[in-house]
Amino acid sequence: MHAGQIVLLLVAALAAGWVDAVVGGGGLLQLPALLLAGLTPVQGLATNKSAAIFGTASAAVTYARKTKFDRAVAVPAGALAVVFAGVGALSAALLDAAVLKPLVMVVLIGVAAFVTLRPAFGRMPHPHLRTGARVLAAVAAAGVGIAFYDGILGPGTGTFLLIAFTSILGMDFVHASATAKVINTGTNLGALIVFAAQGHVLWALGLGMAVCNIAGAQLGARMALKRGSGFVRIVLLCVVAALVAKLAYDQFIASS
Repeated sequence: MHAGQIVLLLVAALAAGWVDAVVGGGGLLQLPALLLAGLTPVQGLATNKSAAIFGTASAAVTYARKTKFDRAVAVPAGALAVVFAGVGALSAALLDAAVLKPLVMVVLIGVAAFVTLRPAFGRMPHPHLRTGARVLAAVAAAGVGIAFYDGILGPGTGTFLLIAFTSILGMDFVHASATAKVINTGTNLGALIVFAAQGHVLWALGLGMAVCNIAGAQLGARMALKRGSGFVRIVLLCVVAALVAKLAYDQFIASS
């Protein structure tokens, strides 16, 4: 790997850390950069996790210092996420990701339409929605369903967590993002344990990228906290549009 590729990877890791800290979806930048540098798909997924976990954990700490996250959701869902992301990573070789991609695209398009047509969504909290049943639903959705998805496919995990917490529990975008970072750290850890046990992680490269990922995550978390939910909403719509474009390209162009 030559110097130009290493610089590209470090820049991608910096940008990915920023995006992940605000709304999730940093893998859109980091994973393609790893594949362009010549890594195999499984090496790219594994090494991406080894860098992303540090940035996500760093952002989680920054959010926790500046604002409250929902511990009743974050702690149990984060613990479940480690297990189910690991199960997803183990299943990655058994299931055809092409089957999931069209479904994910439909969901993302629905999310984009919903957020666009309801400009007040996520700007203010709606605590009356937070009932015991909804807390259990949020824990199950985040710690089981979304965590499994992160292990088996991955793009947009943080974005799905953000939408789950705003829609199910009525959180505003900033507090939803703070809570999502805890669970996303768990999903990264679960998948990373499996990939590491299988010998797919390029540790020197991943840890080097982790430094830049942390720097980007710190910047993104601080900007989200300073600028508020309106800023997060704009970034969310941009990331969702990029996710749909990426998945559509993979499904209909790259595979043809």
